[in-house]
Amino acid sequence: MAVRDIVRMGHPVLRKNAIAYPREKIGAPAFATLIADMKDTMANAGGIGLAAPQINESVQIAVIEVPASGSRYGDHEALPFAVYINPVVTVLDAETAGYWEGCLSVPGLMGYVERPQHVRIDYIDEYNQAKSLVAQGFTATVFQHELDHLIGRLYVDRLADTTQLAYVEEYAAFIAQDGSTERASDPPDE
Repeated sequence: MAVRDIVRMGHPVLRKNAIAYPREKIGAPAFATLIADMKDTMANAGGIGLAAPQINESVQIAVIEVPASGSRYGDHEALPFAVYINPVVTVLDAETAGYWEGCLSVPGLMGYVERPQHVRIDYIDEYNQAKSLVAQGFTATVFQHELDHLIGRLYVDRLADTTQLAYVEEYAAFIAQDGSTERASDPPDE
């Protein structure tokens, strides 16, 4: 199919509530093309998730594929490629944990975001079947990050502390040196 342009922070489509995707259109040629384009675009950009608004399609569809542990994303459970249509997130436990998040629509930056770590996702799959899954830890964070795009939110909107926003290069040089995904410590007093 095609690699599409990824819209960046500032584009109005990223701030809209995406519309529900009509179930009667699931499986149609235009749907298949959209999903193939999303998969190709995500892979080309090196991402683990992509929401339709990120390619200027204001519909409630996200694709996610999380590689196995040992990748640049640390230790976690792998999640094979899947399509999530009209997804709804339910928090099952309010306990939060934080991760450094990046976004294909906010290139060059990373930010430390705390999110609930035990959620249920109810969605329609690409075969028009209603599904539900429970996600924990890093996987829960990935889902919440991608599904935020469907309600006009970006991870930068969820930063509790803007001092925890960094350029990717500075994150790599100063924060991630020890391989930690934890919040950056305060700078030493001088």
